[in-house]
Amino acid sequence: MILVRIEAFTVDNVPRVKDGDDITDFLQNADLRDGDVVVIASTIVSKAEGLMQSLETFFPSEQARTIAERLHEDPRFIEAVLGETIETLIEKPFLLVVSKFGQVCVNAGLDRSNVAEGFVLLLPDDPSENARQLRDRIKDRFGKNVAVIITDTCGRSFREGQTGVGIGFAGIAAMKDWRGVKDLEGKALEITNEGVGDEIAGLANLMMGEAAGGTPIVIMRGISYEDRDSPVFRSEETDIIRRAIRDANRQSKA
Repeated sequence: MILVRIEAFTVDNVPRVKDGDDITDFLQNADLRDGDVVVIASTIVSKAEGLMQSLETFFPSEQARTIAERLHEDPRFIEAVLGETIETLIEKPFLLVVSKFGQVCVNAGLDRSNVAEGFVLLLPDDPSENARQLRDRIKDRFGKNVAVIITDTCGRSFREGQTGVGIGFAGIAAMKDWRGVKDLEGKALEITNEGVGDEIAGLANLMMGEAAGGTPIVIMRGISYEDRDSPVFRSEETDIIRRAIRDANRQSKA
C-alpha cells in the first residue's frame, strides 16, 4: 500500500486587496517550498488588476435592457456581462455565456459579492497568463519553483450547489490522463482524464470560504503533478451540451 499525505494551509493576514497590489507580498512569510501549489482566489487577482468597476460606467444596449427585463436584473450589470462575453447560450432563466477566456458560466463570472455596493468585479481576460506572471514573480522573489492555480466558484450542471474550479494554471497540468493505464483487474483505462486542477481548486475553496473569511490564498504541499500545459475547457467538437443548446436556440427562432 502506498501512503499519500497532502498538507494544505491558508496564508494568514492577507489584507483587503486593492488596485496595484503585488499579491506575492502576501507570501513573504508563507514558508514556500519547491513543488508547492499556490492556489489564489480570482477575486484578489481581479482587484489587484483594477478590475472592480462602478456600474455607472456601463451604458445598457437594447439587448442588455431586454435580457435585464426578463431576468428582473439591473441592465447595467447585464451590459457588463455582455462585455465579457464571446457567445450567449441561454438568456432565461439565467444568463449563461462563454467568457472571453472560454469558460461557460453564469454571468461571465462577474461578481458582486465582497465588493462595494454599486460595483462589479470582472474576471481577468486571461487567467492563465496572470498565473504565469505570478509564478515567475514568486520564482524571482523567493527562488521557489511552484505551481499556481487561480480559482473561481461555479455552479454545476445537473447538481445543486457551487464549488471551486480552476480558471488559470501555470506550472501544473489541469488534467491527468489515465488512458492506457491498467486498472486493478489489468484492463487498460479508455476514457479517464482526471480534472486534477479542479479537484485542487475545490479543496482550496473549502478552506477559503465564500463570505468574509479573508483567506484567499491556500498553499498545498505533497501533490504530485506534471509541469505542462493542458486544455481546461472542452473543444467546440467535443462539447455536445453546447452544441445541443445552440441547436435548440436555432429551432426556437425558426
